[in-house]
Amino acid sequence: MLALTIPKLDLEPLPLQRPLLLVGHGTRDAEGRQSFLDFATAYQQLDHSRPVLPCFLELTEPSIQNGVDQCVEAGHLELSVLPVLLFAARHNKFDVTNELDRAKQRHPGLQLHYGRHFGITPSLLNLWNERLAALDQPEHNPEAIPRSETVLLFVGRGSSDPDANGDACKLARLLWEGSGYASVETCFIGITHPRLEEGFRRARLDQPRRIIVLPHFLFTGALVKKIVEATEAQQALFPHLQIDCLPEIGLHPDLFLLLRERERETQLGEVRMNCEMCKFRLMPPTEAEGHGHAHGHAHAHGHDHGHSQEHGHGHSHSHGSAPDSLAEPAAYHQRVWQTP
Repeated sequence: MLALTIPKLDLEPLPLQRPLLLVGHGTRDAEGRQSFLDFATAYQQLDHSRPVLPCFLELTEPSIQNGVDQCVEAGHLELSVLPVLLFAARHNKFDVTNELDRAKQRHPGLQLHYGRHFGITPSLLNLWNERLAALDQPEHNPEAIPRSETVLLFVGRGSSDPDANGDACKLARLLWEGSGYASVETCFIGITHPRLEEGFRRARLDQPRRIIVLPHFLFTGALVKKIVEATEAQQALFPHLQIDCLPEIGLHPDLFLLLRERERETQLGEVRMNCEMCKFRLMPPTEAEGHGHAHGHAHAHGHDHGHSQEHGHGHSHSHGSAPDSLAEPAAYHQRVWQTP
């Protein structure tokens, strides 16, 4: 059934038939978990030349270790690994790579070629521009409210990594540039500020007739549902406004093409990540070394993990719940650049 929902795509052949491990963030939301598994299944159906195995970093199973074990049990000791993540933050820089280091310790001889996150790309910009254009049509905009009287509210997940939060703001700006919208506001559903409620408040300052909420998420889940609920609550509070909420990205053809590009990079040894503003690189050397991540960049952090996995993060972490560190935002923003 899934194959029917994805149009036939002109995929460039892969140089190798190396198995691919897809790493999702993970969620306790059953629908969100299934969305990622469906995504992996659909991507496999586009090309059966090599196995595609989904796994999750946290909150649900199968884990990264389970995924690697499954590959090894099938006789595969060389894998491509792709983080199915929008921005490069702690999970991408530390947590996934730590799990891969653990896997290598458990399976001597295992070779892992770690690829790039999705990031800011023309294809993702085009995807959102197409969806925004659809909202201009009469069936979605019966009062013909012009973009000049519309504010775009871009909602990211939020991160403890300022560089990732900056990328969210950059993407929002790129979407707004030349779009004709009155303005764009960027906010986050968790971890950092401004939060969603503040985003709505700022969006109303321009006194628009319409607010369009854009949740920049790959799949549905608890946070996306929270954004939808907050949008509905705002609509009830401000009935004179037209407030629309776009869906998450989902199983979009452009996303599969982008994933294919990332997979080819791991096979061709072309993986490069932007580390210029990585806080682990800018952190004072003694503090960085204390976290096993001397980002000067001690482990060849052109992020060419495809060539070398011997980067020894040595950084244990827990995914358990923690108190909200944002009770004092000023202190948080002072501290965040020194905390991995």
